[in-house]
Amino acid sequence: MAIDKHFTPMLDQLEEGPWPSYITGIKALRDNHPDDRINKVTNDLLGQLEHSFETRKGYWKGGTISVYGYGGGIIPRFSEVGDAFPESREFHTLRVQPPAGNHYDTKILRQLADDWEEWGSGLVTFHGQTGNIMFIGTDSDRFQHFFDKINDYGWDLGGAGPCVRTAMSCVGAARCEMSCANEQKAHRLLVNNFTDDVHRPALPYKFKFKVSGCGNDCQNAIERADFAVIGTWRDDMKVDRKKLRHLLAVKVVST
Repeated sequence: MAIDKHFTPMLDQLEEGPWPSYITGIKALRDNHPDDRINKVTNDLLGQLEHSFETRKGYWKGGTISVYGYGGGIIPRFSEVGDAFPESREFHTLRVQPPAGNHYDTKILRQLADDWEEWGSGLVTFHGQTGNIMFIGTDSDRFQHFFDKINDYGWDLGGAGPCVRTAMSCVGAARCEMSCANEQKAHRLLVNNFTDDVHRPALPYKFKFKVSGCGNDCQNAIERADFAVIGTWRDDMKVDRKKLRHLLAVKVVST
């Protein structure tokens, strides 16, 4: 079914140049997705964004919504120009906790994407600044269904609002020779211990944990977290001098 596409000359400029553009991604959903609902939602999303560029104002307002039993985890977005762009009148974002170390397989990624196409807009960000998988754009009739479905196979909402936020950890000992700690264990212990404070905001402000396995701090924990975990050696570095001399001798001979 053809839709009346909004005229977006200012957004079109964001597709110029050598770098990938998020506008191109949204247009792909508008123009190529087989679901007519997603075509319409992304079309009105582009229309409202163009309108914001023209007027230099933002038209999203917040509110309070969440899944049953929780107090957070969803970023509510209601449009103040919903009459002009009715298909994106509601465009809520669900924050979902990633696995420690961001370990995924292709099967689970495809399953998440397919479920979000069924209950959301199809727009996903891996990952937001806090570390969540950001499922961007759904309405009040659909977010509970999406959560119920992914929760059945192991996913949980992350933090949103004045709460303990979703933790992040580097890939660490799973793949990195610089690891000085068990990053994934530290990550899971922190999240499991503070799960109630993630789901039910009760703090004066947000609080973040991030875990890096060495001083390189690939998670930017020192800059981006309130509670930074940085792996380090317990003692002086241990050197196998006999093996070192052998490696040096081999290198000298080979050169």
